[in-house]
Amino acid sequence: MFLDLEDACAPLAKPDARKTIVASLNEGGWGNRARVVRVNDWTTEWTYRDVTEVVEGAGANLDCIMLPKVQTPEQIVALDFLITQIEKTMGYEVGKIGIEAQIENALGLVNVDAIATASPRVETIIFGPADFMASINMKSLVVGEQPPGYDVGDAYHYILMRILMAARAHDKQAIDGPYLQIRDVEGYKRVAGRSAALGFDGKWVLHPGQIDAANEVFSPKQDDYDHAENILDAYAYFTSEAGGKRGAVMLGDEMIDEASRKMALVISGKGRAAGMSRSNIWTPPED
Repeated sequence: MFLDLEDACAPLAKPDARKTIVASLNEGGWGNRARVVRVNDWTTEWTYRDVTEVVEGAGANLDCIMLPKVQTPEQIVALDFLITQIEKTMGYEVGKIGIEAQIENALGLVNVDAIATASPRVETIIFGPADFMASINMKSLVVGEQPPGYDVGDAYHYILMRILMAARAHDKQAIDGPYLQIRDVEGYKRVAGRSAALGFDGKWVLHPGQIDAANEVFSPKQDDYDHAENILDAYAYFTSEAGGKRGAVMLGDEMIDEASRKMALVISGKGRAAGMSRSNIWTPPED
């Protein structure tokens, strides 16, 4: 969840919105949710005041600043320097506040690796589909949907995969952006399924009606979760002294090895994070 000073906030409303955000952060009630504020991008006149007022006023209760329309690593460096100065001035822990970088145009995508490594504060790389579509002159008005005439393949595959590779190469989260047709839940599931299949960590929701769909799409299917947990249990057993110290074994009709364990860790991790419970449990063979 994030509080927005950019697109969702009209220019004349931004000064008061900063004060509202500071008050909201300091009032608490966020539970274990990450507390994130999206500021305006560096090409506007509002960024400096967004950052200084929010971080000075509520830095102790802030987890991340989201910077939209990032085009170059220097923009991340500038934000890092500004946050650091405020942290030192206010007596906050230096480096505690992270940065989430939104990739929303062609130049940002070209520079995504450098952006991901521009500061240790960078935690997340986010795809911003609407602005990106406009930046490359894509022929569509439906955010995230395939443009008319693109009838083979996926027009977004390269963009999503490029962001995902930068995120995984540098140990960052990869998050897909919004789907604006908020009443079309099936459309949301279809578009979210694309980035979930690639391995993205999540996708924005703009409306409470999209929350269940997001949880469904980005959580493993029950059978896949059970299978992943069984692979982990079986592999741990068979590589142990009791299991014969074997590195590759059969689990039913499937050979499993160290690579299988790594793949299973991904699925089991997602399932555990979603609070899933196993419906069947593998047991070692009897002697």
